[in-house]
Amino acid sequence: MNRKGNGSHNTQGGKKYDVVIIGGGPAGLTAGLYASRARLKVLLLEAMAVGGQMMTTDVIENYPGFSQITGMELSNLMDEQAKEFGLMVETGEVVGLELVGDQKLVKTIEKAYRAEAVIICTGTEYRKLGIRGEAEFTGRGVSYCATCDGAFFKDSKIVVVGGGDSALTEALFLTRFAKEITIIHRRDALRATKIYQEKAFASPKIDFLWSTVVEEIKGNQTVESVLVRNVTSGEVREVPTEGVFMFIGITPKTAFLKGVVELDENGYILVNEENLQTSVEGIFTAGDARKKLLRQVATAVGDGATAAFAVEKYLEEKGST
Repeated sequence: MNRKGNGSHNTQGGKKYDVVIIGGGPAGLTAGLYASRARLKVLLLEAMAVGGQMMTTDVIENYPGFSQITGMELSNLMDEQAKEFGLMVETGEVVGLELVGDQKLVKTIEKAYRAEAVIICTGTEYRKLGIRGEAEFTGRGVSYCATCDGAFFKDSKIVVVGGGDSALTEALFLTRFAKEITIIHRRDALRATKIYQEKAFASPKIDFLWSTVVEEIKGNQTVESVLVRNVTSGEVREVPTEGVFMFIGITPKTAFLKGVVELDENGYILVNEENLQTSVEGIFTAGDARKKLLRQVATAVGDGATAAFAVEKYLEEKGST
């Protein structure tokens, strides 16, 4: 095969690669490892820290081979391994993806890159409630990352909003710092995995407000209380708190792909389940940004391996025509 990704400069896109991977979470790092081992010219672009949401996860207990490992440790191991095989990593937020003939032009805020193929591994981000006070107090009592901000709430009374795995695992982590945690959930039962429920119910620091939603976050310089409403009785009351941690779900980071590849009604990327190719030939996806049943590190890693292998086959067929 004639490899076109030789790093030469191009007037419309800077360096040219066999494959550009957008996103450096477990899917992106695994795709980078497999593609680099296949001796492809690979560039991984990550807007923040390599590792994605793994970097903000305190403890991972369900990744095969590790009974317990921190997200940062697993991120670093994956990063180092991929780079050992030649993966190149650059920092840059991708804001556009265009088709130029049968090649792809990946645009960041500052640069552009040409590639024969692209693997999208942008993952997801935490959903916002969109209530009064949320934006105003973000960074001043409102947080979406317990690992990042938990230490700021030592001996504090805080609330956690949500009822899934993220809400419970983050609440359990926060028991290391806070003296009292109230989990506010809009339903009368949790959606989280049973083992997390058992741990949360057993914690003397965690209490629950069932069938309740947060309608407003109040305070002066920092958060001082939340206004909540019981969805059954309609009763509204004010709950004193020094912090609000939001874990109400996720949304895919795919806004830059609208009009480029086919997305579902929630913004998740639709793919061919066999090879993870999107609606556009030569553009593949892996990890949490695609429509799928389960979003975990283990499934992201599997996606990354599949997408990279599919890219290798795609480039071989393309080079033989």
